[in-house]
Amino acid sequence: MPLDHSEAISRDELQLAARNHGLPLEVLREPLTPVGLHYTLIHYDIPAVDVAAWRLTVDGAVGQQLSLSLEELRTRARVTAPVTFECAGNGRALLAPRPISQPWLVEAVGTAEWTGTPLGPLLQEAGLEDAAVELLFTGLDRGVEGGEPQSYQRSLARPDALAGEVMLAYEMNGEPLPPQHGFPLRLVVPGWYGMTNVKWLSAITALTQPFEGYQQATAYRVHTEEGEPGEPVTRMMPRALMVPPGVPDFMKRERFVAPGPCRLEGRAWSGLAPVSHVEVSTDGGASWDEARLGGDDLGPYAWTAWAYEGWAPEPGSYELRCRATDSAGNEQPEDPPWNFKGYANNSPHSVTVTVQEGA
Repeated sequence: MPLDHSEAISRDELQLAARNHGLPLEVLREPLTPVGLHYTLIHYDIPAVDVAAWRLTVDGAVGQQLSLSLEELRTRARVTAPVTFECAGNGRALLAPRPISQPWLVEAVGTAEWTGTPLGPLLQEAGLEDAAVELLFTGLDRGVEGGEPQSYQRSLARPDALAGEVMLAYEMNGEPLPPQHGFPLRLVVPGWYGMTNVKWLSAITALTQPFEGYQQATAYRVHTEEGEPGEPVTRMMPRALMVPPGVPDFMKRERFVAPGPCRLEGRAWSGLAPVSHVEVSTDGGASWDEARLGGDDLGPYAWTAWAYEGWAPEPGSYELRCRATDSAGNEQPEDPPWNFKGYANNSPHSVTVTVQEGA
């Protein structure tokens, strides 16, 4: 869906867009996203970290407070997993009226191979008390949001924090975390939207009461009116994206494709359950055909490849679409309900194509 140009992008939004960046959709061909092309959202500033002085503290409702250096963390049990991250605001700029924030289209995604140490054993070593109901994760990045000076903080309920796949990551695609992705340490919670994966992690605090900080109680909530409490943003909704076929127009990014057989391909994921099927439409959603899944197996926490070989267009204009459904029956809606902050807009991906000789 095109942007409503009566709602001009503001200078503030342009500043956000210049600081952050999405995945070029042609890179969906790659199973793992190169580090420099993985989407990035930085809430405040990238903090300057002296790794020699940096420590991770584990405190609060624990039997023994811990203070660990990066080298001490690296000597612990080591795990590696490909994990897909998606920003909760992905698709925001396609909503009408457009919620004012980072103006994402659909490129706020990436899949990297994260390496670190499991969180659960660390909490067990600290003697997590029975009274602890949530784990609070604090980053070194600080700013002002909602009129509140704050460090970036998010919490997880105890069962979610103790899930076996949750890790404290210090490597991305086999290299130390780059500054924009949370050096020296970040939280990785597979299946959850990106705001959960706290970067520049400095402290883990066991809480006996739910966390009511800004990023938990105000920022990442789905509501249709400002001031409503809303529902918390948690796991990623199903989504399929398409590698744009052909070649692009420089400004509009409209695609130009030669007549004849044309393979369509892309990636699909869901944080709620494994993707069970992907459908493709070559007529703007009037009809849908099943795509083939597979081609690379990255494991349960990463996107899956899909391909469709059934399109052989004649000259003309086309609107291509794709949509995913997961094994729990969650599917991409044609018209997701609008919400005030533009979270979890997972309408089908649409690509406009002109088929002409010589393309």
